[in-house]
Amino acid sequence: MSASATATSRGRFLWFDLVTTDPAGAISFYTNLVGWETQTWPGAVPYTMWTVNNTPVGGVVAHTPEAVKAGAPSHWFAHISTPNVDDAVAAATKLGGRVIVPAKDIPSVGRYAILRDPQGAVFSAYAPDTTPPEREGHFPIGGFMWQELNTSDAVAGFDFYHAIFGWDHISQMDMGEHGMYYMYGRNGETLGGMYTLPPSYKRPAAWLHYIRVPDVDRSALQVPKLGGKVTQPPMDVPSGSRILQGTDPQGGAFALVSVQ
Repeated sequence: MSASATATSRGRFLWFDLVTTDPAGAISFYTNLVGWETQTWPGAVPYTMWTVNNTPVGGVVAHTPEAVKAGAPSHWFAHISTPNVDDAVAAATKLGGRVIVPAKDIPSVGRYAILRDPQGAVFSAYAPDTTPPEREGHFPIGGFMWQELNTSDAVAGFDFYHAIFGWDHISQMDMGEHGMYYMYGRNGETLGGMYTLPPSYKRPAAWLHYIRVPDVDRSALQVPKLGGKVTQPPMDVPSGSRILQGTDPQGGAFALVSVQ
């Protein structure tokens, strides 16, 4: 693959995967909650794609039997664009990251590697075979609108991802007892935020991906009816949006946002 295919899209969130213990159950939950539709990927491994207005935005795949036996939780992770996956892997490991799935090719799709940052959050470095369409700043209903890193050290986290994907510090906000919230982005466009988890939270570092819905409060009523849990009830945020956080029936963490 030519490095030029993704040189201008370095650091973009291109694809979102859900790895789950029950793909059928997860599909039922998210299609009803978010309004996604699905398409089957015609590959050797069973894989279903999430679509928004007939445009694929991610997929869902079953945990391997080994992962299930080891008690691995259901989780989301994002594929982030890089011009060269192997270079990204080398840089990540040099900075203290770990390789979960070594770099590999998907014919006619691209090359990717699944990594864990030094604080423990999982992500993918991904170089698609073709330059993806520009979507930044356009967040349709059902699209992923905000990518948030909950970590044990937000400053170290930003330095790590800046080195790998070139993200810039956009702004920051003092959350009082919860510390600073750092917004990051590329080309002047904010992609999300990072913050340091209070020690009392006692949960591992992880990315949380916010899906846009028409009405967060209405969605909050649907979550338990569909078998999920609301872990952070609807609340307003300074941007003028309203958010909630929850877990799906299989335990995967997700978040929703509606624009006021």
